Formats: sequence, C-alpha cells, structure tokens
Amino acid sequence: MSSGMHLLLLWCKCINLLVLIMNKHNKPTLQKLEQLFRQLDYTVRYEKGTFNSGYCIVDASKIVVINKFFNTDSRVTVLLDILNDILDDDQLLPEKSRLFYRNLLKSQELTK
Repeated sequence: MSSGMHLLLLWCKCINLLVLIMNKHNKPTLQKLEQLFRQLDYTVRYEKGTFNSGYCIVDASKIVVINKFFNTDSRVTVLLDILNDILDDDQLLPEKSRLFYRNLLKSQELTK
C-alpha cells in the first residue's frame, strides 16, 4: 500500500471518529435510559415548569420531572446527570443495562 493511500485511510478513520464523538444522542438512547430508570423504580415525566437545572427529582416518590421543551439530546444528558446522582452502585442494574450505562458514560467523557 502506498504512503498516500495509507494517509487517506488514516484520515478517513479520524473523520469517522469525529463523527461518532460529535453525534448527538438519539431517541433509542433516550428510550433505553428511560427503561433503565424504570428498572430502578423511578418514573420519568416530561412537564412544563420553571426548573433551574431543567429537571426536578421528587425523592420520596421516585419521580424525575424533566422540562418537556428539552430536545432528545438534552433529555439524555439530563437523565445521565440524574443517574450519576442517584445511582450509588451500578451493580444494582441488570448486566445489559449496566453495560449500556457504562458505554454511555464513556462516550459522554469523549465529547467533553
């Protein structure tokens, strides 16, 4: 393989990595996170309100209320923030959910 071809392949790999890093969260990711909250016996609701941080947690009822005007990416980001606050040990999650959560955290760290 010529050095020019090698450089082109390397450049393509870098572009693909950048696209992955800059990719915003999508609806399936949001749905999986909502399912993860259900596994922890939390209810996620989207409502109007004046939340300073965009969300409110009603601890006694295990209800998470998120600003309904947030887009999908913001909803995922907020749910991850909340999960980091309420989840003391990710071992409480089923294995599949735990792996999803850890991968999501890793991808979040890459974008910071």
